[in-house]
Amino acid sequence: MKFRVDRDALAESVAWAARSLPSRPSVPVLAGLLLDVSSTGEAAAEQSELRLSGFDYETSARATLPAEVIAEGTALVSGRLLADICRSLPAHQVEITLDGQRVSLVCGSARFTLQTMPVEDYPALPGMPEQAGSVASDAFAHSVAQAVAAAGRDDMLPLLTGVRVEVDGTRISMMATDRFRASMVELEWSPERSDVDRQALVPARVLNDTAKSLTSGARVGVALADPGAAEGLIGFQGEVGGGTRRTTTRLLDGEFPRVRQLFASEPTTQVWVETAALVESLRRVSLVAERNTPVRLGFEADRVLLEAGSGDEAQASESLSVHLTGEPLSIGFNPGYLLDGLAVVDAPWCHLAFTQATRPVSIAGAPEEGSDPDLSFRYLLMPLRLQG
Repeated sequence: MKFRVDRDALAESVAWAARSLPSRPSVPVLAGLLLDVSSTGEAAAEQSELRLSGFDYETSARATLPAEVIAEGTALVSGRLLADICRSLPAHQVEITLDGQRVSLVCGSARFTLQTMPVEDYPALPGMPEQAGSVASDAFAHSVAQAVAAAGRDDMLPLLTGVRVEVDGTRISMMATDRFRASMVELEWSPERSDVDRQALVPARVLNDTAKSLTSGARVGVALADPGAAEGLIGFQGEVGGGTRRTTTRLLDGEFPRVRQLFASEPTTQVWVETAALVESLRRVSLVAERNTPVRLGFEADRVLLEAGSGDEAQASESLSVHLTGEPLSIGFNPGYLLDGLAVVDAPWCHLAFTQATRPVSIAGAPEEGSDPDLSFRYLLMPLRLQG
């Protein structure tokens, strides 16, 4: 095996393919990155590619990029070490050669030698399911970031660490919950068939990392296995530079909570407040909020009073102008959870819809004060009980 490749393209592709490699692999070869070079036709330099693959039995990643192939072949080397090396290389073309049990990497005057791992012990990557459609990459990444804001992070409850993806015709819905909050996002996409109807429970961390990493191209292809398939997989693919990146991950099993039904209540109180101002005030006031204690929000006709701390401890308060319709109320929230939701509200005004002080608030963005909220993204947050 011997090939030459652009330094920047190699560094980016290696970093992407190695990003999900396990830090403590169950078997040593899973820490490896598979390098596979081949050429087709007579004009090898124009029709040849390097394929970089990583796999941990749950999530696979494969990046392809153009390369000048001198000799075809395959090698397995430490993925994280190769990523560190490529990131530090000077601005020259990179030449990589397999010589026996070692791989040499030369870039300008820099030279590295890496020990290979046994290729025959490396597991075969799963195939991509059938592509169900495609979505604009920027819109997809933004919507995924909104959805995962409410996903659980407790590995003892794996079901709640996922995002439920529902595909129905030309619309994708994504929902997440950790029992204390919930999110729901809807966006348009281009299906391969107008009657497509699929559901999948995707690990939130993998979905978020993948969506962010595929924004270089214009669109992301979404591949979903048919219902009842023996191996539940979802795949994503995008064009990056002159190559492609694709990833698959195993779906989570279980009956996901019925998140959509949680957003059905009619509000008795609605509040519009400037998003940036609320975020800044909440951050300041919450500095004195002790662990697991709420920030109190008292809503009146034209203002909200934010308060935290009590008794002999540090205290803080701050008021903001608001536009309120309905009944005034006082309510308390976990400040971190509230900030998580506000951080992904992509609008100048924030719309808060309440039913009562003991029920969740539904948060959405609004283009201006008093206007109808944009319900393509909603964040639901349970209140905390206020003392006294």
